[in-house]
Amino acid sequence: MNGSPRTPIRRALLLICALTVMTAWALIMAVPVFAQEGTTPKPSALDPAGPNSVVIADLFNIVLIIATVVFVVVEGLILFSAFRFRRRAKDASEPAQVHGNTKAEIAWTILPAMIVVTLFVLALQGQQALDAKPAQAAEQMTIKVIGHQFWWEYQYPDLGITTATDLVIPTGRVVNLELSSVDVIHSFWIPQLNGKTDAFPNHVNYTWIQANTPGIYHGQCAELCGASHANMRAVVVAKTPAEFDQWVKEQQAPPVAPTEALAQQGQLIFSTGACIGCHTINGTAATGKTGPDLTHVGSRTTLAGGLLTNTAGNQRRWLADPPAVKPGSIMPQLNLTRTEIEALTAYLQSLK
Repeated sequence: MNGSPRTPIRRALLLICALTVMTAWALIMAVPVFAQEGTTPKPSALDPAGPNSVVIADLFNIVLIIATVVFVVVEGLILFSAFRFRRRAKDASEPAQVHGNTKAEIAWTILPAMIVVTLFVLALQGQQALDAKPAQAAEQMTIKVIGHQFWWEYQYPDLGITTATDLVIPTGRVVNLELSSVDVIHSFWIPQLNGKTDAFPNHVNYTWIQANTPGIYHGQCAELCGASHANMRAVVVAKTPAEFDQWVKEQQAPPVAPTEALAQQGQLIFSTGACIGCHTINGTAATGKTGPDLTHVGSRTTLAGGLLTNTAGNQRRWLADPPAVKPGSIMPQLNLTRTEIEALTAYLQSLK
């Protein structure tokens, strides 16, 4: 054998380093990072807040443990072999070549097969658990989730409410979701509450979620859907049953007419300009269906499909140049003056 006697060791160490780097990179790429104006929410499927996500997190932990054990054993054997059977300088001749080991070959064929079968059974049980909703038929409610480029629309058919950006649900209740899309394929994913479910045009997919505790749970469209796919966020606001009932009453009522002069000016600009052609505000002449329903937009947590925190400053930024904030958005640059932006912001922020 030619070359340095340490060559096998170096090769083994290089292989281990490469595998370690690849594993670390895969883990980094698998963690969803959400950059949001004013905050940086980093929802994790490993921090479950509902029964669906608990099943997913448990399955992930089991797979991670098995994968870690396999990794340690395999890399340990590589290290052991590299050091134990390395060629030493005092070796005068080639070591005897041994071809095959029937017992070892049978073992490393059967063991991986058993691991794969085990993972398959665990995954199947997890899928069955996700499909089986808790037996609380009287407590369930249904919400239609409709994907748009690049925002989510939510319809509560039993309550007569249509909203966007924020999916408001009561805690402790099963919420059935009927998912569809008006344009391309999207995927609805709230890591702390559920797995990924695709939303297709001309087809309805079904899933369900349940939040154990009140709070705000952030999500992300998980299917490449265009230029602003990464900017298509989802927000679930879980309220206590009493708070949810109060929210329903407020959403069912038309917004109060503005009393401030600047907001009144904004209402006039909204109702006589391009806004009325795309947006709906209950109790007014605005009945557009292309963009989000803005009936109570002032009470939502975010703007621009979950991209911006709902503040007056971000509202001005969005109105000034929507395509710059969200590339590919169907909301055009309206060339509004500073005065018009201020007035529209005052009006929209008043729609609580």
